[in-house]
Amino acid sequence: MAEPVDRAVAALLEHAGGLAARRWRGLVWLTGGADACRHAALALWQAGGWQAPLWVAPNAPPELAEGDCLTPGRARTRLGGEQDLLVVDAVSRGAGFDPDAFGALAGTLRAGGLLVLMTPPDWGARPDADYARLAEYPWRPEQLTCRYLARLARHLAAAPEVIHWPVDRPPGLPTLSAPSCPATVRPDDPDCLTADQAEAVARLVHLRRRRPLVLTADRGRGKSAALGIACARLLAAGEREILVTAPRPAAIATLLERLATLCPAGQRRGQAFVLGERRVRFVAPDELVRLARAGEAGGAGARLLVDEAAAIPAALLGEWLDAFPRIAFATTLHGYEGSGRGFAVRFRERLAQRTPDWQGWHLREPIRWATDDPLEPLVDRLLLLDAEPAPARSLAAPAWRRVPPAELAGDEVRLRALFGLLVQAHYRTTPADLRRLLDGPGVGLGALEVDGQPAGVLVAGDEGGFPSELAERVARGERRPRGHLMAQSLAAHAGSREALTGRLRRVVRIAVAAEHRREGLGRRLIEAEAEEARREGIDLLGASFGAEPGLIAFWRSLGFRAVRLGLTRETATGEHALMVARPLSERGEALMDELATRFQRGLPGLLAFELRELEPEIAAALLAEGEGPAPVAADRRDLEDVAYALREPALVRPALQALVRHALARGVAVDDESLCLLVAWGLQGASTERLAARLGVSGRREVTARLRQAAAAMIDAVAVAHGEGRRG
Repeated sequence: MAEPVDRAVAALLEHAGGLAARRWRGLVWLTGGADACRHAALALWQAGGWQAPLWVAPNAPPELAEGDCLTPGRARTRLGGEQDLLVVDAVSRGAGFDPDAFGALAGTLRAGGLLVLMTPPDWGARPDADYARLAEYPWRPEQLTCRYLARLARHLAAAPEVIHWPVDRPPGLPTLSAPSCPATVRPDDPDCLTADQAEAVARLVHLRRRRPLVLTADRGRGKSAALGIACARLLAAGEREILVTAPRPAAIATLLERLATLCPAGQRRGQAFVLGERRVRFVAPDELVRLARAGEAGGAGARLLVDEAAAIPAALLGEWLDAFPRIAFATTLHGYEGSGRGFAVRFRERLAQRTPDWQGWHLREPIRWATDDPLEPLVDRLLLLDAEPAPARSLAAPAWRRVPPAELAGDEVRLRALFGLLVQAHYRTTPADLRRLLDGPGVGLGALEVDGQPAGVLVAGDEGGFPSELAERVARGERRPRGHLMAQSLAAHAGSREALTGRLRRVVRIAVAAEHRREGLGRRLIEAEAEEARREGIDLLGASFGAEPGLIAFWRSLGFRAVRLGLTRETATGEHALMVARPLSERGEALMDELATRFQRGLPGLLAFELRELEPEIAAALLAEGEGPAPVAADRRDLEDVAYALREPALVRPALQALVRHALARGVAVDDESLCLLVAWGLQGASTERLAARLGVSGRREVTARLRQAAAAMIDAVAVAHGEGRRG
């Protein structure tokens, strides 16, 4: 077999030369048995004189040097790097196709490079080893469907630009047409590779107060490098500190690399770059939220760069917009971590309201490859990285229907429109979510459609149904079966065995097309899903999301109540994860009462300790779901002594706590300024310094005066709610 392989390798190397001349990249689909594919790929590896090859597999072939092989789970560690040969093993024993790793690493391949994908010849006939991550209890990987893999195989077989290499035959080499795009013209800026990038750097360096910059680009356009070049020039100009944030530290690797190249006198220290007494410092979103709210970051002259802004909730971006007078948001519109289209649609509305003089710049020209490179659109099609919602067709009322995954897998137009809607609406949608839609066990899709196109979609997953013995072991922390996120969380954190033995359906994603928002479609989707779940014998309908007053109010209006709140902020989002549920059966009613009662009983203690830093508005929204009886006569006297006389508020704290809960029960808004002040002081033990900063006053005397005013305001609000009128 050596001679046919050698001839095939020679042909591939000659073809790669043609690709390099056009600044293109190519995909080699190598099919066959595991040993034969590995032998052929190694022959290509060893014959090409590659400068930066990378082999992606769970286990490295013994012929490779240490550091040449990467497991799929560590794909993000190579972001910002470059490869000229990328071998993805999806054929060996224990190996499978990881959509997120494939999407991430495809963007690191430079012009003239080859991406070799090794698969069985009948790829898509059965689930591969990576399906173990989809096989939630009690499913085994081999029991799952493999519609996703079959779809990939169909697309590869139909794509004329793919180099199909059955290992026992010569590779089918596509004809290389003449390049359709002119060669890149280098800009005047010596540190930049394209005119787009040079303009982005100039705008970043000259950021003006209250004029945020929004940089958008597809992958490979030098967006992160532009941030690094701008940081280098700002440090050289004397900027003392530049803060940078992103969903994860790996996202700023390119930024730090450019800094190190352009500022050789500086040095990297952890997630910071230091040049004398000046520095660029990475701060994770959760920590940045804490620092900004405490007044320890932001303020006059402060500068913040946000990379991959689409992967951060818009509420946090809005907070930073207020805290930092000079701020830039950079995001990828189409990429392996999901799309920035939702960011573009939603956050720009907020920008227009708060900072109407904001500016935007889009980087179009790729840096690592030519504009007409054939690999980029191919990978986009395979993973639906460029999926967009369908355009609005008519004003007809959308009709709800269940969408079977098998139907979706065979309808590329509908699949693209539906997945595009999910990508646009949610900041965490990734390529692996497409596989879950098509093959995930217990996954259900409901859509509201207009003329056959989705105007709204809801994705749900079934959980629970555990036998009693297993539920007991999970609740005791002795077992952790795969999946069942919400049911297992309620068992582990709330001690509820019934959450595991009962049947729970969790809303995983919900999305509504931009042109149909504020028409009640989200409510219709949830109500339709609840009705379906009730007919199918589901006990609870649940959801998990980042705690935010508007979202809490939305779910509460649909009959959902809080059952669990994460004690720490998620690093990437800066938010506490909140779980809510709604009963659908008699058994569900009993379980819901138990969970909600337990949550409300423990909430005051958590607010006083673990959740002291929680936003008072969120604390108030959660407290509003509990009981709030009217204060007894003795409490009312204590409250009046504080509000209208000079009694020390700390001495009547229980009465003030009762007033807060009663005010919430009587419908006082959760964002009422006086109520939130009493929540922060009376239930969360906020310090005088923190309260003074929130109120914009100084000293204990002024804070106490505001507390008295807040108590009086709440007494009046409750009196009005009771129809008693205000105290004179």
